[in-house]
Amino acid sequence: MTTPAFSMCVYCGSRPGVTPVYAQVAQRVGRWIGEHGGQLVYGGGNNGLMGLVAQSAQQAGARVVGIIPKALQTTENTRHACTELHVVETMHERKRMMAERADAFIALPGGIGTFEELFEVWTWRQLGYHDKPIGLLNTQGYYDGLIEFSRHSVSQGFLSDWQMDLVRIDTHPEDLLQALVQAAGWTPPAKLAGV
Repeated sequence: MTTPAFSMCVYCGSRPGVTPVYAQVAQRVGRWIGEHGGQLVYGGGNNGLMGLVAQSAQQAGARVVGIIPKALQTTENTRHACTELHVVETMHERKRMMAERADAFIALPGGIGTFEELFEVWTWRQLGYHDKPIGLLNTQGYYDGLIEFSRHSVSQGFLSDWQMDLVRIDTHPEDLLQALVQAAGWTPPAKLAGV
């Protein structure tokens, strides 16, 4: 297997959600990463959107790096088929490794864990701990409330416009992935030959 052109960290739910659209978008994200010579870094589970992203990425030729805490191996159903699997002691170690192995981050629909991961890398970026691009995929308006609340925080003086601008928001997975990869310094081919 060739060295990946870029490494995309995907945060998303360990549940599928109530509409098939979430699953379809997760599959598109994984497939795009594989078709464009990338590597997926994710939470190492096989459930919900997490499992679908990993499966689709691997089927499209991506290296898949899974990082999962020991305590979540049963709950999140560890994906042993990962190209590279790391079983770690704590959530802090998981998130640190995911951040270190990534060139960019994208958050798909998910629950409180996804929110926390997104806000952590967003906070780290505004503090200058990293300069990696961050994307928020707003599938079917899933994050409308969060976006509205964040803008409310700006209007109330607790958040600045430049902080909001640190996160790229889009409803189209392919467009957002392309923008993130380019912001990270790569221009992948439209699609790898033979895929």
